[in-house]
Amino acid sequence: MPRRALVTGLGFITPIGNDRATVTTSLREGRHGLAPVTFLDNPDLSVKVVGTIKDFVAETPNWRDWHFPAAYDIPKETLRGLSPHGLFALCAIAQALRDARLETPALHDGTTGLYCASAGSTLLAFHHVSRLMESRGERCGPLGVVSSIAGTLNFNLAAHYGIRGAVGGFVSACASSSHALGCALDDIRLGRQKRMIVVGAEEATAESILPFAAMRALSTNPDPATASRPFDAERDGFIGAGGAVAMIIEEAEFARARGAPVYAEFSGWGQAADGYSIAISHPEGAGLTDAIRRALTDTGLTPADIGYVNAHATSTPAGDHAEAKALQKVFTAAGAKPRISSTKGLTGHPLSMSGVMEAAFCSLAIKDGFIPGNAHLRTPDEVCAGLDLPRETLATDPGIVLSTSSGFGGSNVALIFRRA
Repeated sequence: MPRRALVTGLGFITPIGNDRATVTTSLREGRHGLAPVTFLDNPDLSVKVVGTIKDFVAETPNWRDWHFPAAYDIPKETLRGLSPHGLFALCAIAQALRDARLETPALHDGTTGLYCASAGSTLLAFHHVSRLMESRGERCGPLGVVSSIAGTLNFNLAAHYGIRGAVGGFVSACASSSHALGCALDDIRLGRQKRMIVVGAEEATAESILPFAAMRALSTNPDPATASRPFDAERDGFIGAGGAVAMIIEEAEFARARGAPVYAEFSGWGQAADGYSIAISHPEGAGLTDAIRRALTDTGLTPADIGYVNAHATSTPAGDHAEAKALQKVFTAAGAKPRISSTKGLTGHPLSMSGVMEAAFCSLAIKDGFIPGNAHLRTPDEVCAGLDLPRETLATDPGIVLSTSSGFGGSNVALIFRRA
């Protein structure tokens, strides 16, 4: 029998909650976590809304100015090397370990690995490079590199938790943490690791979000209650967000032998690229169609077996259009009609952490028996004809769940979860 993988722990620092109970309530009740913002004290900027992280203050380069819940006891020597999103990630992992009933010493024997996803900290990169240039090369913080570049999460978190198994970072834009999950699953299936921690994290700062405005990818809607509306005919772009989500995946027999709690089985995955554009999805959803079909093949399932799809849909006109086309090709054309929703109507789009965040949402939905609705959806785009897009959360078992992710360069990933 091939090795199977179970989801045994979750940790959340998100716009809709910083713990499992709050996140679950937000998903069930459709409570969004978006709020007005004035970046750079400039009210003339077109970006007016962001997915905020509550109870954390970490918008400056100096860790001494940060504030976070007292429940997280983080040594100063650890804080010195962290970025703001590294702080979020460390707290999300701490939650996930408690949730999985794991103590830190259990991570030290080489059976546990760590895969991370982020774009790095543009806030800290700008800060350290600016100091370097202003001093004509004579001043730069000694931890400037390890706290800011794309690998900052794996550098800091592996050292902090004493991880001796596989450690790596994934950078495929908004598909990054889904790629991390897929590769983590493969490591467990192949017997390379018994347990994998996967975490994705991002910052919601001017440095990380405003550059997307130049691409015309961000919504200019100033109303938090309608700004993020995936699949809606009036959508005009995504709402940036930050935070961190961690998942713990364990080989099934290994997990059961220690009496681990179980949310769901992580059954399989697929990936494919568009080979079309550096930024825009293939208009017919070609790569995502292939990724979904490969995930179904990997798990031996048919389109009719899927009960719920947690769509990547970010609320951009082009991206949602392409995803709707892919879902029609895979499901509608086969006579299948799963429920479909994008939880980004509640959270906004946290870039590379969105895959693991939504996989964790799917795990909650499977465990607790509900299907999140499409928050803020009023009039579905005509391209969504034939798709089942419930407005409100449904108190029904989602069955087998598919979660999709798409990133710049045409990277597409599909993940499949089911009740264990």
